[in-house]
Amino acid sequence: MKNKEIWFIVGSQHLYGDDVLKTVEKRAKEMASFINNKSMPCKFIFKGVVKTSDDATHLIKKANYQNACLGIVTWCHTFSPSKMWINGLKILQKPWCHLVTQYNREIPNLQINMDFMNLNQAAHGDREHGFIGARLRLPRKIIMGHWQDQTTLDDLANWMRVAYAYHVSQNLNVIRFGDNMRNVAVTEGDKVEAQIKFGWQVNTWAVGDLVKEIKKVTEKEINDLMKTYMSLYEFKTKKLDLVKYQAREEIAIKKMLDKYHAGAFTNTFEDLYGIWQLPGLATQHLMASGYGYGGEGDWKVSALTHIIKMMTKGMKGGTSFMEDYTYNLVEGKEFSLGAHMLEVCPSLASKKPRIETHHLGIGMNEKDPARLVFEGKPGKATVTSLVDMGGRFRMIVQDIEVVKSPYSMPHLPTARVLWRAMPNLRDGAKFWILAGGAHHTVLSMDATPEMLRDLAELFDIEFIHINKNTTYESLKAQLDARDRK
Repeated sequence: MKNKEIWFIVGSQHLYGDDVLKTVEKRAKEMASFINNKSMPCKFIFKGVVKTSDDATHLIKKANYQNACLGIVTWCHTFSPSKMWINGLKILQKPWCHLVTQYNREIPNLQINMDFMNLNQAAHGDREHGFIGARLRLPRKIIMGHWQDQTTLDDLANWMRVAYAYHVSQNLNVIRFGDNMRNVAVTEGDKVEAQIKFGWQVNTWAVGDLVKEIKKVTEKEINDLMKTYMSLYEFKTKKLDLVKYQAREEIAIKKMLDKYHAGAFTNTFEDLYGIWQLPGLATQHLMASGYGYGGEGDWKVSALTHIIKMMTKGMKGGTSFMEDYTYNLVEGKEFSLGAHMLEVCPSLASKKPRIETHHLGIGMNEKDPARLVFEGKPGKATVTSLVDMGGRFRMIVQDIEVVKSPYSMPHLPTARVLWRAMPNLRDGAKFWILAGGAHHTVLSMDATPEMLRDLAELFDIEFIHINKNTTYESLKAQLDARDRK
């Protein structure tokens, strides 16, 4: 992300003369330098002042074809007639942020005159610029505030992360080891439409291909990875041969992912032919490294896990593949328990995760799989589901609060997270089910609803946000409007 660029393009026109244009460019460079030095996720680079239609078209063409460029931020220092932007914006293929700001923070009471007004027309220019974005019906992020304010910088940094996530998505390969779990509906989807909308290439590799790679892994490679495990996790098993087998699986999976430039993968416990154990620890450690995962062949949640992990890279909360398992329906203590058979990312752990080996009574396991066991750390989070509604995709996001579990659950040998759904469990579960939300989600303590909404808008897909203010009537109206389209 640090090596990618966001281009800052400033609007003006020749009407005001060369002196004004020189001032506009000088100030734009100063603003870009200030923002770039504020530890932003990407480089923020001034690219020029647009004064004509040719200027706009030229810069946007360059942005489209520069791989380092993730998107553009535009701002109109003076009045920049929006018709000059049409030809350029019509061909824009990168994310666009309209920064609504001005150079000066305060109106200079004694100095303000018509010369000042002609130079400082951001309130005028940004409304003209905003109209053409609306008229062209283009997805765009609008950020308003003084360019030196921390809130403005935070909003801009989050949007940069979204632009990076969009870039990651457009270049994402997903490996499916085997097919989907039999008879499950929600993990299915239109892979061609997914490539059109998201850029993903989703393809199947035989489990036998993975078995071949597993057999090639050397003892040195395994021992090196075991040292990493020992430095990160607490060993609560003496069956080191079973832990080593997970290391063998992880190394083989990673080699295949890297060979085919894939950022995400799936597997299913129904198809482990030739493999001793369902990858548990192996999958968890790969997720901690940024790879996406989806259980039971769920390629949509696998891709989304990787994209959200990349979007929130360097943030402190954590992101993981997740599954709704069971409820606590005691009055006043209504919670959802999320877990999976083996695969929850340790980035969510409240303490140092434990490596344990236990029997897994589902699937074709010949040996007891090793896995990381831990409790999730408390805090605000989101769960996100991506579902195929038949001809269209829908992203469903729910606000949740992860809580410290009052239960020790000593006989549950999985990583688990306990959360309170918004607006409450009774309504939140009902709303989720009404919207068609899946049992597989991405739980993130970093990705905000606003970031996810911006991403869905770039993808041009439906977005549903369930939060503390959601009512049955408001949600039903949203869903009915979308289903009528």
